Amino acid sequence: MKRFLSFVKKEFHHIFRDVRSLIIIFGIPVAEILIFGFAINTDLKDARIAILDKSKDATTQRITNKLLSSGYFILEKNLVSDTEIDAVFKQGNVREVIIFEPNFGTNFEKEGKAEIQLIFDASEPNTANMLNGYTQGILTDFVRKENQFGSQNMSIIPTVRMFYNPNLKSVFMFVPGTMALILILISALMTSITITREKELGTMEVLLGSPLRPIQIILGKVTPYLILSLVNVATILLLAYYVFGLPIQGSLVLLVAECTLFILLSLSLGILISTLSKTMQQAMLISMVGLMMPSMLLSGFIFPVENMPKILYYFSALMPPRWFIEILKDVMIIGVGFSYIWKETLILVGMTFIFIAISIKKFKIRLE
Repeated sequence: MKRFLSFVKKEFHHIFRDVRSLIIIFGIPVAEILIFGFAINTDLKDARIAILDKSKDATTQRITNKLLSSGYFILEKNLVSDTEIDAVFKQGNVREVIIFEPNFGTNFEKEGKAEIQLIFDASEPNTANMLNGYTQGILTDFVRKENQFGSQNMSIIPTVRMFYNPNLKSVFMFVPGTMALILILISALMTSITITREKELGTMEVLLGSPLRPIQIILGKVTPYLILSLVNVATILLLAYYVFGLPIQGSLVLLVAECTLFILLSLSLGILISTLSKTMQQAMLISMVGLMMPSMLLSGFIFPVENMPKILYYFSALMPPRWFIEILKDVMIIGVGFSYIWKETLILVGMTFIFIAISIKKFKIRLE
């Protein structure tokens, strides 16, 4: 028994000496529960809307004030014509456009009914449904209070339109998000074990003694996975189009180029993980546990990032899938060109260069 306890004690010392193991054992669970607790939020708040007021009377102003004072909406822009609606949606900030008909107040007070049009960006169908429910709930409450003091039974008749996804198919949301997760997990996982595998198999000495430079070794390990990941992209796009009916409204060339950029980023992240890990088990745990949950919860794949606490909202900006999912939705569903997604593209390019630079630096340290 004494020998057994001594052996257990030795194992505890071995674990506590390895900082990476301690981070995996204690750090990742704490981080995951905090992310789950704060990121999973289905409440709606601060959704950006645009208003096209063709009446500009006291009644429309009161309804507008009621909407904005609810805490659910923020006025992004006042539109002046119907031609601005598509452009304001393509800019990516506005989720809903509210249109008051001409003579709205007169029709509401004298005829007892008025019409309002609600247009939603349905590329995220869950958000569009919530926005529709909140908006109509506020309008219903406004009418109810007006009827308490009026002699006639007044009503507001809403007409609802869903842009880009009129049938509210959930596949429009899940395919881009799933595509981002698949690419980053598979690419990062496969490359994260490359260098650690060389060390564990004892073949690192062969690489160290070869005339190849660190950048050549890294590129040599990345290239096969880049080609295989591009095959995955083609497979996913074919399934999305022919099986699930997800359209590709934008340029296919631009879409493939953006996918290639994201694959390069994922591969460079995998190489970085492999240079920081001592064993294949550590590399796999960091790739699977450290990337999967944060990427799923903080990328906007399932829960809108706008609803998260400020600290997680800013932290989500460090998650590459967040920007890639926005690019996929903009190109595939909305059909925008590069002029609308250049900022997201620049962010992915910057992340890729940072990961590659750190990987090369760490790899050089290991060679010395």
